[in-house]
Amino acid sequence: MQGNMAAPMRLAAVARQFECLVRNQQVRPLQRCLQQNVVRNFSNGKTFFKASVHRKKILVAGSLAVVGVTLATVVNQRWLPYWLTVQALSSTRPEIEASRKIRIETDNSGLKLTLFQFQTCPFCCKVRAMLDYYGFSYDLVEVNSVTKKQIKWSDYRKVPILAVEGMGDGGFLQLNDSSVIISILESWRQDPQQSLEKLKECYVCIESEERGKKIYDFPNKYFIMFMDKSNLPTTPEQRQEERKWRKWADDHLVHMLSPNVYRTPSEAVDAFKYFSEVGEWEKNFSTPERVMVIYVGAMAMYLLGKMLRKKYHLNEDVRISLYDACKDWTKAVGKKRSFMGGNQPNLADLSVYGVLNSIEGCQAFQDARENSHIGGWYDTMQKVVKSHDGALPVSAAHTLTKN
Repeated sequence: MQGNMAAPMRLAAVARQFECLVRNQQVRPLQRCLQQNVVRNFSNGKTFFKASVHRKKILVAGSLAVVGVTLATVVNQRWLPYWLTVQALSSTRPEIEASRKIRIETDNSGLKLTLFQFQTCPFCCKVRAMLDYYGFSYDLVEVNSVTKKQIKWSDYRKVPILAVEGMGDGGFLQLNDSSVIISILESWRQDPQQSLEKLKECYVCIESEERGKKIYDFPNKYFIMFMDKSNLPTTPEQRQEERKWRKWADDHLVHMLSPNVYRTPSEAVDAFKYFSEVGEWEKNFSTPERVMVIYVGAMAMYLLGKMLRKKYHLNEDVRISLYDACKDWTKAVGKKRSFMGGNQPNLADLSVYGVLNSIEGCQAFQDARENSHIGGWYDTMQKVVKSHDGALPVSAAHTLTKN
C-alpha cells in the first residue's frame, strides 16, 4: 500500500478512477472502493452518509468529476495526456535538481544517495528516519504528487525510491520499497565490505497484477543479510521481534492514519494545510492552485478515510483504533527498555517512528499523545534521530565493493 498520507498522490488516484469511468463507462472500480454514501453536506459530518444506494452512484461519479476537473485545471490541463502516456518511460534517468541536501559531518560511508519522496508519505518518513539516525548524507528530490515527473524515468512508479550513485548499469543503483531499502542499507551497514548490488539481488521482487494494478512483493524484505554469522549483534529472538514489528508498522499501524487524519471535514482541511506547509507546496503551486488542491483534496480524502475505516475494520470511533495501536506498541517495548532495540533503536523503532512522524502536526497525533503513552517514546526517538545518534563513522578501511 502506498502511503495514504501522501494526500495529493491519493487525490490524483481518485481522479484517475473518474477518468477510467468516463473512458470505459464502468462503475465497478468505484463500487469496489466506495462503501459509503457520498457527501450531502460537506460541512455536516453527521448527515454525511445518508444517500440511498441508487443515488450514491450518481453522487460518487459527480464528486469524482469535480475532483478530476479540478486537477486538470490545477496542472494546466496537462494531467490527462500525462496519464495516458505514463508507460512511455525513458530508459535513462535525466539530471534532476535536489530539493534539499542533507549533509552529516560524521558520514564516512562513501555512498552518494538520492531519495525520491513525498514529504508526508509514511513510507518515505521511515526511510528518512533510518538515514537520519544512522547519519547518512543524502539528497532529497520532492516528487510532484500529481505528475510524478521526477520519477517518470522509472518503471517502478511508487515512492520512496533510493538511488545510489556511481554504480549499476545506468550509473546508479535503484532501490525500491521502503522496507527493502532499509534492510539493504542495514545489511551493508553491518558489513560495508558487501556489495550493494549483490545485496539487492538477495531481495527478489515478485511482480503480479491484481484487478489491473501492478503488485510488487518482496517476500524477505524484513530480513537482514549477515554474511558473517559468527559474531551477530543480536539474538535470533531479537531479530524475530524486530521483523514482526516492522511488518506490523507496514500492515497495521499505517492503516490507522488516513481514517484518523481525515476523520472530519475540518480535520481533513487542517491536515492538508499542514501537508502544504511541510511539503512546501508554495514552490510547486500558485496560491489559487494550492488553495484548490487543499480544499478539493480534503473532500476527497474525507471520503477515502470513511472507506478505509471499513476496509481495515477499524472501530466506529477511529481514534480508539489509533490509541489501541499506540498502546500495543508501547506495551511491546515495555517499561524496562527505552526502545525495542534496548538502549538504542532498532529498525522496528525507526519504522514505527517514521510512520507516526508523517502525522506529527495533525490533531490525530496530538490526541494519541494525550490518550496513550506514545509521547514519551516518540519524543525520545525524535531526539536520537535528529541528533544522528547512530552515526558511527564507517571505517576508512571499509571500501565499497562493486561487481
